[in-house]
This record gives sequence, C-alpha cells and structure tokens, in this order.
Amino acid sequence: MSQSNLASAAMRYGKLWGKGHETFPKSLRRILSVKGKGDNPTKYLQGLVTCDLRSEPTAPRSQHETSEECNKEIEAESDIPSIKFTSKMRSTCFLDQKGRILTDALLWKIPFVDPTSDEGVASLTNEDEELEYLIDVPGDSADLLLDHLKKYKLRRTKVNINDVSEDMSVHCVYGTLNAEGTPPGYLAAIDPRHPFLGMRVLSSSVTPVPVPMATHEDRQATFSHMMSNIFPKANGSYNVIRKLGGVAEGSEIKGKTALETNQEFLNSVSFNKGCYIGQELTARSQHLGTIRKRVMPIMIVDTNMEIPRPWIVAHKIQDAGLQNLDKDNEFMGIVEIEGEVPPALPKISAPAAGGIMAMFSGNLSLPTVPKQEDNSTNEQVEISPEETKRMEQLQKVSEALMSDLEAAAVPGAKIIDKKDGKTIGQIISSPAPGTSIVLAQMRLDDMGLLESDKGKFSMTNKIQIGDSVKEFRYLPYMPIWWPDIDRKSGKEKIDHP
Repeated sequence: MSQSNLASAAMRYGKLWGKGHETFPKSLRRILSVKGKGDNPTKYLQGLVTCDLRSEPTAPRSQHETSEECNKEIEAESDIPSIKFTSKMRSTCFLDQKGRILTDALLWKIPFVDPTSDEGVASLTNEDEELEYLIDVPGDSADLLLDHLKKYKLRRTKVNINDVSEDMSVHCVYGTLNAEGTPPGYLAAIDPRHPFLGMRVLSSSVTPVPVPMATHEDRQATFSHMMSNIFPKANGSYNVIRKLGGVAEGSEIKGKTALETNQEFLNSVSFNKGCYIGQELTARSQHLGTIRKRVMPIMIVDTNMEIPRPWIVAHKIQDAGLQNLDKDNEFMGIVEIEGEVPPALPKISAPAAGGIMAMFSGNLSLPTVPKQEDNSTNEQVEISPEETKRMEQLQKVSEALMSDLEAAAVPGAKIIDKKDGKTIGQIISSPAPGTSIVLAQMRLDDMGLLESDKGKFSMTNKIQIGDSVKEFRYLPYMPIWWPDIDRKSGKEKIDHP
C-alpha cells in the first residue's frame, strides 16, 4: 500500500497516535496455544468464544475526524485499498456459564486460511493439516483462561493446550496502518478492535533468521533494534492509548456482560453463530434487553477548571431537550454554529483526549517559527510572563489533582453525584498514566444517552469518588469507535429507511 493510500485510509479511522513501539512484559500479555489437526482446534474454540470462527471478521467502524468535504473526497477515491482485517487475527471474549466475561483476547490463526474460500475449506477438512490458535491474552487473566480451556477439554477433544509465553513475545507498533511485508520470524496485523490500538506483532524463538530470539529479552532487543530508526521506543504507551480511547480489558471487565463492556462495538461478538458457553445472556441482552450501563472514559478535573467547549455544547444540547436530537430541530443556534446537531456527548479520539489533557496540565509544547535569517532552522515562540505564570499554575493544580485521584480512583470505587447522593458509576480502571482519565461503568441515563425524565449531563456537576471527601468534576466522552446510541435501548442506533 502506497504512502498516499495509507494516509487516505487513515482518515477512515481518525487520527493515529504518534509513531513508536514497545514490547509487552509477560505480566501484561501472555500467549496460550490451542493446537491440533484438521478442524479440531476450530471446532473446540467455536463453542467457547463469542466471535464466529467460521466467518471472516467485520472491519472496525470507519470514523472521520476531517471536514465533510474531505470525507467526500476520500469516499470518492475508489482505488484506495482498505486495510486488511481477516481471520488471521480477530478479537473475542471468553464467558462463564452465566454469560459473564472471564477475559477478552486476540486470536491468531496459524497457518492462516480463509474459512470462506474453497481452498480454506479443503485445508480445514484435511485431517493431516495442523492448525494452531495463539491466544494473546492480558497477563492478569491468563491463568484463569488457561484453567477454563483445560476444563472444557474432553477426552475426545483432539487438541493440545499450552502456555507458550516463554517462547513468544508480544509487541505493538503505533502510528502505522501497514502490516504487510512482515520479516521472517514475525506475525503482524492491525488490531482488529480498532486501528488506533496499533499494529500487534508476535515474535517466536523458532525463527529462520540467524538472530538472537531464544529468550524474551533477546526478542525484545532484536525487535527494538529493527524498529527504532522509524518507530522509537514508547514503553507504557499501550495502557495510555487504550484507556484514553475507552478500551477496557482483562480483569477490568471480568464479571461484566459483553454488551456492558462494548464488546459488540469492538467486533468481538457474533449474534449469528451457533451455541457457545454464555450465549444465552448475551443474545437476550442484544435482542430483548435495554443496556443501562456501559464502560466509557471520563476525564476528572478540578471544579474550578475552565470547561472545554465540547462539553459546553453537550450541556446546552442536553439542557435544550434531548427529545429534539432525533428530529434535527435547530435549537439554541447550535446547528448554525456546528453545521449539524452534535452528539449528546463529545466523540473524541485517543490523541485528541491526550491533547486536552496536555492543555489541562499546562504541558502544551510551545510552537516554533522559522528564523528570519535562515528559514532552515526554527526557534520557539516566546510567551509572556503572565502566560508562563498561568501554565505553572495549571501544572500545580494538575499535580494536586493527580495525587488526589491516585488515592480515590481505585477499581471498584463508586462515583457519587453530589446533587442528590446518587451513584452514577463505578471506577473499573485507575487513571491512565500521566492523565486524569479513568475507565468507568456509567449509567447511560445520567450521561444523557438513555431516555430519562431526570437524567442528563451537566457541565457544572460535582462528584465524589470512593471514600474521598474531595469534590471533583467529570467530563464524559464517547470513544470515536462508538456508533450512535439509540436512546431507547442503549444499543447501536439503526437507521431504518
């Protein structure tokens, strides 16, 4: 794929994080193996996972962060190839018998064969053909999943189940949509949940290339040496990116339902496949129930902090009456200003959320301009003493906020609205490193995303978190990969012709 085509394709999925790479320690990601001959591994896992291994996965939902005119130009360029999302790697969940999540995971298929093609069907039905699924699973839920897999391995189940984390390492590369041309000894694919999560790479101790790959440390050093010229080290970036982007995983979502944790938006759930463990609750929630709570990212700020414009607009929209949103009524001049009726809450990408956090903390990079004598070099723009003082004050307020949040925003802590003492959510993940953004399971009616006589978002809200007596303010936002939410069901809004 050419650079121009990659740039155009990137616009379909919003702005990407800056270039970088990291290797996950085994405490963060582990690899489990399900291996056997013919169709046995697929047949075994098909009854345990929420995705459909018999069909190709759905590509992530396209999103645009450009102007409407630019979007039309992109859509008109029919020669732009789409990013390849295949069953080579797909996202999924494993559920318990009650339909509650044990963990999420990414499934790699080795060797990759298209299950929908004639050649793929012939390969899968060949009893002598060996097939392996590598399960890339969060480290905090790997042992639980391994026990779960072994529990359902019957005597007639002709598969081998092993933890191969000692022989394989997991890497991630940010700021690219090109997973083609992988060198020998590596597997690579764009994250099937959404491209902002990066390109996932697996390396193995078994490699045809004469380089050190025997240990995890060897594989980390070799991969870093190969990537660093273009993608510098960015250790710790993944947890920041996924939390800013609203993606919970591993033990954060254990015990919750697939729909409460947005797994259907992340292409992890099929509602068309046959029976699997935990299917009943998942199917009933989708076809009959109302989703009243969802995991979403929220910014926690000081109550004296100036409120950014997206949340001022959201407040005005909800204050004007959410019942008008579906009717395209032009109220309070918002449509004229925005060009269209904005969503009930801001829809923000991970990079944009990071930019807002930098603004809040006074850590914005100063702009540069070319020197008058020599345009080939740049110099920083000088700022006034008053502006310097204001940025220093923002940094002090931000540091105090981070300290308070570290103690208060622990998993399980309740979020209580000071207005009426009502619990509106619960923290499921501590703040993303260096930010005040947490992942929380929030009541959709209190976010203005579900029909309610009283519930709506207010930009002047005040909350308490857990046992802390300090007052905070929360600014919720919808991740860029969310669809429009139906305010009657809490699910994806379907436009009927």
